[in-house]
Amino acid sequence: MRKASQQVMMTGTVAACGLIFGASQAVAQSAEGTTSADTEIVVTAQRREEKAKDVPITLTTITADSLGNGDVQQLSDIAKLTPGLRFDNFGGFAQPTIRGVGTAVAASGAGSNVGIYVDGFYAPNPLSNDFQLLNVSSVTVLKGPQGTLFGRNSTGGAIQVTTTDPSAQTRGLAEVSYGRYNSQRYQAYVTTGTDRIAFDLAGLYRKGDGFVRNIVTGSKKDAAYDAWSIRAGVKLKVSETASLLFRYTHADTDDPTYTAYNSLVVNGVVQSAGAALSPLIPGGVVAASERGEVSATSGAEFNSKVDTFQLTGELDLGFGTLRSYSQYRDESSLSFLDLDGSSLPIFDVEFLITDKIFTQELILTSQGSGPLQWTVGGFYFSDKNRFRYLDGFVAGGPRTLVSRSQTDTTSVAAFADVTYNFGEKFFLTGGLRYSNDKTKNGGFFLGPLAGGGGFVPIPEISNDQVTPRVVLRYKPSEASSVYASFTRGHKAAILNAGGFSTVPIAPEKISAFEVGYKYAARGLSFDLSGYYYDYKNLQVASYNGTQSLITNAANSRVYGVEGQLAYQVTDHFQFNLAAAYTDAKYNRFLTSPRFDQCLVPACGAGFGLFVNSTVDASGFRMARAPEFTGNVGARYETDLAGGKFALSGNLAYTSKIFFDTAQQFSTDGYELLSMRAEWTDRSDRYTLAVYGDNITDSKYYNQILPGQFAVQTVWGQPVTWGVSARAKF
Repeated sequence: MRKASQQVMMTGTVAACGLIFGASQAVAQSAEGTTSADTEIVVTAQRREEKAKDVPITLTTITADSLGNGDVQQLSDIAKLTPGLRFDNFGGFAQPTIRGVGTAVAASGAGSNVGIYVDGFYAPNPLSNDFQLLNVSSVTVLKGPQGTLFGRNSTGGAIQVTTTDPSAQTRGLAEVSYGRYNSQRYQAYVTTGTDRIAFDLAGLYRKGDGFVRNIVTGSKKDAAYDAWSIRAGVKLKVSETASLLFRYTHADTDDPTYTAYNSLVVNGVVQSAGAALSPLIPGGVVAASERGEVSATSGAEFNSKVDTFQLTGELDLGFGTLRSYSQYRDESSLSFLDLDGSSLPIFDVEFLITDKIFTQELILTSQGSGPLQWTVGGFYFSDKNRFRYLDGFVAGGPRTLVSRSQTDTTSVAAFADVTYNFGEKFFLTGGLRYSNDKTKNGGFFLGPLAGGGGFVPIPEISNDQVTPRVVLRYKPSEASSVYASFTRGHKAAILNAGGFSTVPIAPEKISAFEVGYKYAARGLSFDLSGYYYDYKNLQVASYNGTQSLITNAANSRVYGVEGQLAYQVTDHFQFNLAAAYTDAKYNRFLTSPRFDQCLVPACGAGFGLFVNSTVDASGFRMARAPEFTGNVGARYETDLAGGKFALSGNLAYTSKIFFDTAQQFSTDGYELLSMRAEWTDRSDRYTLAVYGDNITDSKYYNQILPGQFAVQTVWGQPVTWGVSARAKF
């Protein structure tokens, strides 16, 4: 699906043939988009440049050459190329999960378990972290807790997105694509400058009808989308040792893809209050449940606006490099949802959320190739989050206030990470991070539909955490590496303002053990790792009408094995394989939320509604943690008609997924096949392509969200195809 959720715009072109994550290990692109001398990929997974094969972390790196021009158009699409990673949506909230560690919590100040970083800047808002990929040098997914070097709440891992800087070399690019369901995409990029100052500018506009038809109104545009973004950059070389890079981004999005719900069918019964009331309503009630159909009479809406200001400073101190990352984000989103998803106007909601986010990070890294390598730094984060209003419409009646809620969150951290090489082949790493997370000015206001009562303040919470990291690595040869690591991570405590509760939700804590082997030489790369997590106090959520039901699962355990292989067979042919086995279960969870529809006369006015209760989920598989994920891809290139022809494809598979902790709602395993054929002229300036996604037309759910009025579903997109044309200058 093509959701652009308040995209953070990144300059240039991308998208991609949906292929070759692993082949990126054999491609010569660094995290900054340059080529290393021995054609091996270089990453900044430990906040300093290193060869990927020498980093003692399980990671997947996708370079610009891998991204290409196909179905990888936004950040969530990288899940097709990354085993163990999922992107799931809860309305407009997009949340990544790595190895089963993620969250469905969408509440004021809640945060994410997976830290997302764009050019070193923390992107914390789940309403804006599924952004368009433009002019990307690489995307690197770090798996496992990153509690030492990365931001806050990185219990699941981190995703690094690196774009190219403005260049003194004048160049540009323009691309147009058109596909099924009237999908259109127009983008352009230009950069120019001098040795002292350089500029770049990117723009993107996209629109389409979506694949949804309203079976009540006949409209085919209930999921139509329209979005545009601009991104401008200025890079100033202050001196031979200092530089500044300023970027401004604006994104304006109207995309109801993930708010145009229909209803789940269980044992032949449509899970909607409207469907249950159909026999009692003259003429009956229509409640859509098939892929591509909705039946809401009130429509759906998701609008967002994002303004981002970023300043990166770099100073060469001789003994080390000091980098400063200063960021301000002003974000807002407006959502309108028909919660019962039927032609009967039972209950609709509209809510407005705003965030004002400021981050500041300072990082000092060592220089040189001596036996001691180190990184030290500090991080500050502030988020003023406001659910400005949540209004309800009962039985098609007038707008009435349900609630308002708010929190102010700050996080302050200091960290250090040191690696020492002894005996030439042995490396010992020790890291430590101290953080203080504080939430204040929390509270909620209940309006007439929630019983009134005025503003209820929530007491301030503050907690300190120390998260260590220890790694022993052995390098038997220049091409290989073996490591064992222990890491701790945490996700800060949160206030349950959206649940109308003054009781805070305890912080999550995770202890991770991992062993791994890496090899990369002569066009072949191979990684294998195994891990075990002890995971306590998971913050889990469901929703009862407009109320967030957040609680702590007592403890869980996760273990698994992952492998990746890529091989450049010839100059013309390469292929990759990747797979992840994940066994993630709740050891003890006595109060898992569960929803059951009330269909007996004793329900009275509550007939047809879904009643919340709790069950013992101990031993159940964790939500959004499929047992198996994998992908296989290949790319073949040859000379044709005076130019270069390339054929590529990727097949990704995901086993059965539960969307809730009580194992009520799931989607069966499914595959996604993407293919692309493109021809580039001899000058490498013009490219024509045809592409297809979900070619086997797999039917699967992207989202299942139980609530008081329906079990809401969003289907994955059916088979799509399109054509594109690109010109460079």
